Amino acid sequence: MISRFFCPSPLVFGATVELPAEVAHHAVNVLKVGAGDTAILFDGRGGEWLATLNPAGKSSKPVLYATLTAFNERDNESPLHITLVQALPASDKMDWVVQKAVELGVARIQPIMTKRSVMRLSGERATRRVTHWRNIAIAACEQSGRNRVPAVAPIIELPRFLGQVAESAAECRFICAPGATQSLRERQAPALPITLLIGPEGGFDESELSAATTAGFQPIRLGLRVLRTETAGVAALAAIMALWGDL
Repeated sequence: MISRFFCPSPLVFGATVELPAEVAHHAVNVLKVGAGDTAILFDGRGGEWLATLNPAGKSSKPVLYATLTAFNERDNESPLHITLVQALPASDKMDWVVQKAVELGVARIQPIMTKRSVMRLSGERATRRVTHWRNIAIAACEQSGRNRVPAVAPIIELPRFLGQVAESAAECRFICAPGATQSLRERQAPALPITLLIGPEGGFDESELSAATTAGFQPIRLGLRVLRTETAGVAALAAIMALWGDL
């Protein structure tokens, strides 16, 4: 399979670009690319470029140039625009959530902190973690064939997020709640963008559920079993894509 690499610089036909250092290291030292090999490049604006590679420098600090030879408009994006609003799970579980959500076709990821969130991040730690998740999203796009990188928004508290939602454009809003009586299968395919709200390990407390429903979030259940927070969002995304999207 031909390798795919993200290049943050805008790409244009015929240009020769130097790929980022981390991409060069992976391509030369792990994938063992050589002069004249081909790869697919994308810059996140849509479409992808066929490129001819030309490694240079030493293996300890390789430099990798790519000459763009052809453009393909393919995007592989879902027809649904879904924002996953994920309460921060403990440990590094958010890495897995971001990776799988991007593979499934999510358009945007909003990490939030709730009253029962085990992990709490702020300041420089939060900034570093969001940067890390954005890199995971890029890697997931490289692997899955997506050419538009989903946004990973800065971490915010749930009340602030709900305040922003109240002022946002029309959309279909779902909140996963074990006590809900309606499933996704019982609903009609929405014509609006979808926002999916997932709680923390201990679930939302009653005041948070009340605030979310006041903000327009409709409770849904995911079967008879209670799913972990890192499972619920991914399972709901897969179900939405299967029912109304392109799975």
